[in-house]
Amino acid sequence: AARRDRLDRALPPSAFAMSSRDWQPADSPIHVRGNHKNPGAIAPRQFLQVIAGSEQAPLRGGSGRLEMAQWIASEKNPLTARVMANRVWHHHFGRGIVASPDNFGRLGARPTHPGLLDFLAGTFMASGWSVKDLHREIVLSSTYRAASAPSEKASLADPSNLLLSHFPVRRLEAEAIRDSLLAVSDSLDPAVGGPGVPPHISEYQDGRGKPASGPLDGLGRRSVYLQVRRNFLPPLFLAFDYPLPISTEGRRGISAVASQALLMLNNEFVNEQSERWAERTLRAHPSAQERIEDMCLRAYGRPPTASELSEIEEFLASRSRLRDLPGPADRAVWASFAHALFNTAEFLFVR
Repeated sequence: AARRDRLDRALPPSAFAMSSRDWQPADSPIHVRGNHKNPGAIAPRQFLQVIAGSEQAPLRGGSGRLEMAQWIASEKNPLTARVMANRVWHHHFGRGIVASPDNFGRLGARPTHPGLLDFLAGTFMASGWSVKDLHREIVLSSTYRAASAPSEKASLADPSNLLLSHFPVRRLEAEAIRDSLLAVSDSLDPAVGGPGVPPHISEYQDGRGKPASGPLDGLGRRSVYLQVRRNFLPPLFLAFDYPLPISTEGRRGISAVASQALLMLNNEFVNEQSERWAERTLRAHPSAQERIEDMCLRAYGRPPTASELSEIEEFLASRSRLRDLPGPADRAVWASFAHALFNTAEFLFVR
């Protein structure tokens, strides 16, 4: 028994996966009115006629699963490439060329630029279905690099900016906000892969099957590595329109409500990252001027303007007086400034 246990410990862990295999495949009858007890005519195994047409040879070699997968990712079926190109465009602009990414049917929205959608789909297939190349094609375009301020003529002719005369201002997604908080405070772990991190569950969250709480900062891992507990989603995610994990949702809701500002002011994770950012800044830069410029660069990607610099210096001085501190070198003062930067529109929105 001892030898057997030693051998068991020496073996690598087994990998298990759900799989399927063909087993006596056969054509099935139509279930009249959806009732399996009321079979109708036999329907041969083939692709959807509404897409592939009615002139098809029935599949006889197996269940048809493999042929279906090959056809879905085939140049003969440009719908898949169009859907993917539209979703990537939606990711970058906040609105797809087809505004209903989950619905390309008659009840879905019409494409604003059908020629562009066809071009992106064709480029996508020609690149060997490379998603990276598709991203590159979009972000290097003049449309993506356009300014976000519309001209007076564009505002009158296209107030909804459907024709994309300028870049649409959009708010970061919930996960991107969390990752940005970690990044500017120098707490983000850029490692790729690894196990998921249990979410932090505050004392105010309660419910059936409440699991053990994970670390407040999620070990600094990107939001994609946070485990999703359907009944215990992070408050930051819920406030910023994180979709409920009960069904697919191609287009998230976008809201601007007071609870978002209140969360950014009071959330314990945001407060923790403000303090960490302040500690990092105090260690890295000896002068107040260098700290201000560095923090604005990390938050906005640009240095502060002269008027902003004056307001920031006045803010730091007022915080020092309010806290009865000897000068603006106190960590709490700089944490307040970091917290203020987190709550600005320029930090939370892409322009």
